[in-house]
Amino acid sequence: MLGGGVGVYVQILCCDLALWGTLWGWVYLLGSPSDGGLAWLWALGILRWAFLHMASIASSGGMVVRRWVATQCLLWPIFRSSQVMLQPGALSYPIPGPAGVALITVSGIAACLFWELTFPEAQTADSVKEKKKQEAKALFLRVVRYSRPDILHLGTAFLFLSLAVICETFIPYATGKVIDILGSQYEQSKFLSAIGLMSILSLGSAVCSGVRGGMFMCSLARLNRRMRHMLFRNLVQQEIGFFEETKPGDLASRLESDTNLMGMSVAMNVNVLLRSTVKTAGMLVLMVGISWQLTLLTCVEMPLLAALQNCYNTFYQALSQQLQDCKAQAKELAGSAVGQVRTVRGCGAESAEIRRYEETLSEMHRIQSSKGIASAIHLLLRRMVTIAVKVGMLFYGRQLIMLNHLTNGGLLAFVLYQKDMVTNMKSLVYVFGTMLNSVGAAAKVFKYLDRKPLQEEAGSLEPAHLEGRVEFRDVTFSYPSQPDKPALKGVSLTLRPGKVTALVGPSGGGKSSCISLLERFYESQQGEVLLDGRPLHQYQHSYLHRKVSIVSQNPVLFSGSVSDNIRYGLKDCSMERVVVAAVKAHAHDFICKLEDGYDTDVGECGGQLSVGQKQCIAIARALVRDPRVLILDEATSCMDAGTLQAMQELLSGTASQTVLVVAHHLQTVQNADHIVFLEGGVVVEQGTDKELMARRGRYRRLKEKLFDEQASGDS
Repeated sequence: MLGGGVGVYVQILCCDLALWGTLWGWVYLLGSPSDGGLAWLWALGILRWAFLHMASIASSGGMVVRRWVATQCLLWPIFRSSQVMLQPGALSYPIPGPAGVALITVSGIAACLFWELTFPEAQTADSVKEKKKQEAKALFLRVVRYSRPDILHLGTAFLFLSLAVICETFIPYATGKVIDILGSQYEQSKFLSAIGLMSILSLGSAVCSGVRGGMFMCSLARLNRRMRHMLFRNLVQQEIGFFEETKPGDLASRLESDTNLMGMSVAMNVNVLLRSTVKTAGMLVLMVGISWQLTLLTCVEMPLLAALQNCYNTFYQALSQQLQDCKAQAKELAGSAVGQVRTVRGCGAESAEIRRYEETLSEMHRIQSSKGIASAIHLLLRRMVTIAVKVGMLFYGRQLIMLNHLTNGGLLAFVLYQKDMVTNMKSLVYVFGTMLNSVGAAAKVFKYLDRKPLQEEAGSLEPAHLEGRVEFRDVTFSYPSQPDKPALKGVSLTLRPGKVTALVGPSGGGKSSCISLLERFYESQQGEVLLDGRPLHQYQHSYLHRKVSIVSQNPVLFSGSVSDNIRYGLKDCSMERVVVAAVKAHAHDFICKLEDGYDTDVGECGGQLSVGQKQCIAIARALVRDPRVLILDEATSCMDAGTLQAMQELLSGTASQTVLVVAHHLQTVQNADHIVFLEGGVVVEQGTDKELMARRGRYRRLKEKLFDEQASGDS
């Protein structure tokens, strides 16, 4: 037994045997009172339970001991009551003899042992395990609450589940009756009635099981759709730093595998759990009615199988978790290598990527092999236990038939019930382990579902008129991945409407950090970034990104048509606006030369277009929003000379826009209205091109270096 010292159980057992000895002495002297009366038998059981319960408290016995005491005292009244219901008049002598008490004791210990081994969390007193148990319960109930919209589907499924279980439970009983009719004096009417009943039960079981399975699968699909939608919606709202710290493979695994496992805990596992529980209870009652002796013998098999299954579940769950992590890693490696195949090919890293992927596959194979070996050993031990019990049951059943305590049909029915009983108990133990596994998957999903972005929530400010004045006021910023390494240190600068401001400086100087803060990809640790005198977080999210548009050096296009990429993110954008924006971005001419014009599919990530064409389309995507602040992050780096000249004309005519340019082209920099030189996260110099050249500082030296590089390249 579990959950207490052996001495406690011995003390309680001795007290119980003393009670039985006193009762036998009283019966021997005075005779059995109220032979056949169930009320007296129940009263005796309740009195025994009260006495032994007090003894367990005095002996400092835990909950496991008290459950065992209740089972020990109430098992005989329950058994005799069931026997009377199935066979009226069978209660001729309610007091069990020494052999009966021994059977009761063994059965009570077996039942409690089965429970404790099958549901180990029920017997733990450890605070850590108890906390885990409560967390698992809370998670499971939360998954159930998410299934409320499917209450009609689940209710229908539970109804047909009950009907299917009732039909399945009585099929072996009807089969036994058919065998008895064939073995005794044959009567055609009784035989046809028995066959008809068995056919009706079989047909009803098949129909109800089909409807039940269909309704559960429907509810599972609906739950998966809701959970994936909710999780994806919350993920895309997280701050940019979250995606830099979290592997894409982990997020994909949460969206695909874990949401499906979580749905299984309600739709499939609850289906199997309820069906097996109800069917087991019904079969147990019928088995007791056929032969209580064989039923007690069958109970010996349950704790042994439960112990084996419990050990197997613990080992299997650990391997399953390792396998899940390996699959996520393999998926991430494959996706990264295939998605960035140009970089892999350009660096000649194919062998390295193949080796990394092969190592992951080898680890996955090792885990799968371990699972296979464990499954084979578990199956072998289960078969040995099952065969040993079945042989003993058949030998004992033969003895009962010879004593006319059992019929041939009854033995057949009992064998069928016993086989189904073992299967159902196996399902119960397996489903319990699977439910714990699915609760673990739910914990991973809820971890991301409950996560709040680590930046201030966007406000609701949407002014009809926006001037476009941007101010950085003493801004200090560090990336979440490097909190101790400031990317910006007390930066203060102003971007004025109708003016072009250029950020220049060496790599790592802080140019991209300024852009990221202006796009509100991150939040500064100190200082503020203001738009028309208001902090960025006060503006409504979609409004802010319509008014502040960015074109990066390596723009991202999505699979779809050219027009879809230009109007990306806009709900109502006419084709006329798309064409006007393309003309301004000098993309209209080459778009018209494409096979299907604006309806041409750009391919995966815009792979059908050149880098310069992708930049032109990205500029058109920014211009179609009619932004007040336009950010060009080296967006003209891959344009040809003609297109670059056209872009200069466009920038010089932006009388109402605030333009921020990060570029290495000398022409773009020297024509800017205001130039800011950033180095080491600090504003070193700022002014016009002439002012900075006259100072002979860092700007001039950088410009001369770039000019020399350009001149040598032209030569």
